Amino acid sequence: MSIYPEAAKRLLTFINASPTPFHAVQNAAIRLEAAGFRKIRETDDWDLQPQGKYYYTRNQTSLIAFTTPSNWRPGTGVSIVATHVDSPNLRVRPVSKKNNLGYLQVGIETYGGGIWHSWFDRDLSLAGRVIVVQHGGTFRSKLVKIDRPLLRIPSLAIHLDRNVNDSFKFNQESEFIPIFGLVEGELNDVKIQGASASSIQVKHHPALLLVLAEELSVAPEEIHDFELHLYDTQPSVLGGIGNEFIFSPRLDNQFSSYCAVEAIATHAENPNFNEFVGNVNCVALFNHEEIGSVSTTGAESSLIPSLLQRLSPEPALYSQSVSRSFVVSADMGHAVHPNYSTKHEENHRPIINGGMIIKTNAKQRYASDAISTFLFRKLVERKGGKVQEFEVRNDIHKPIYRACGSTVGPMLSKIGLRTVDVGNAMLSMHSIRETGGSHDVQHAIDAFSSLFDGFAELDGDLLID
Repeated sequence: MSIYPEAAKRLLTFINASPTPFHAVQNAAIRLEAAGFRKIRETDDWDLQPQGKYYYTRNQTSLIAFTTPSNWRPGTGVSIVATHVDSPNLRVRPVSKKNNLGYLQVGIETYGGGIWHSWFDRDLSLAGRVIVVQHGGTFRSKLVKIDRPLLRIPSLAIHLDRNVNDSFKFNQESEFIPIFGLVEGELNDVKIQGASASSIQVKHHPALLLVLAEELSVAPEEIHDFELHLYDTQPSVLGGIGNEFIFSPRLDNQFSSYCAVEAIATHAENPNFNEFVGNVNCVALFNHEEIGSVSTTGAESSLIPSLLQRLSPEPALYSQSVSRSFVVSADMGHAVHPNYSTKHEENHRPIINGGMIIKTNAKQRYASDAISTFLFRKLVERKGGKVQEFEVRNDIHKPIYRACGSTVGPMLSKIGLRTVDVGNAMLSMHSIRETGGSHDVQHAIDAFSSLFDGFAELDGDLLID
């Protein structure tokens, strides 16, 4: 009998509507506003009150949402679920116009550590944000998502490369360029006017600008800049004999991001929300984790320190707040692969739908320690959940500083915040099509909800220093 976990079906809807971080942040904001959250801006003064529900965004690619308890005052701790909304993908270059042997091609740059061979022979399209001029001469950033296939990176026929099944290697600069159409399809296009210093018209195929213009109901010459990502048009789906799997792009890490937003939105919708006492509850959706988090919207930016300072402006109260706070750094984890089981340490082999994974690394690529893992185990236990363990083998990656990848956790722990690194098990991480567990969606929501409902009480029973 097939089972359709409701939480998993809602995750599919979120991922299918979110081909880029821009869209993920927008869709997270829509869910938060439905739960009563009010948008505030970093440029404004904040008049925060107890029993408040607030969110703000930065550069359309990161989002902070938080609720204040009924007993809130400066110095209160903050319980944070921290995730990221970016994934490895391909991005259109600032000058993308390419022609070769009768084909229109689009210049792209790789972003993050993708399994790039998985991008061959996929039905690809474009999504992102576009800067357009409005009436009166003002400018606006609009999101765009082209729902039909536009591009493809065709593989070479086996007849021309008989060794392809033995060793498939390709040059990412010269042999990884998507085709967009045929040259003759552009011959009769109306030439787009504009060659000023701020014009992008000559940098891209007129046909590409025309597609964007039609989607946004503007003239091509009204487009002044854009950031476009390639994405697979095949939708996320449930799969497996019992619908136990999710087959999808961007599970790393829209899976955790969706669950974090859903948990805090559900917390805010609780009829007893106005009676809640404890920590400020927060979710942080960061950008640029896949390339090191070093940006204005990444985990190493001012986003969390700025929030803590605005909640507790006095230095002594700020320090108290940090000491009372806790971060659950939530990113996807590696399920044991049935065909490559030796890639996992024999006692640390997480399985899909087996519950939350606690990630530990002695070299501090993960920020978990005995205190933070104890706290997280207790939180999961409150909801009747289970936890699994992951540590990387000693012989997997060299050099040492790349021992197992990393997350936003170690960056946030540098502030002084107690941090645990967790995730859900998946296969094919960083492929264009990844595999996760449909039941793990609710597992994650439950774990994050437990943090929001009961961390301060649990922390009060723990004596360390």
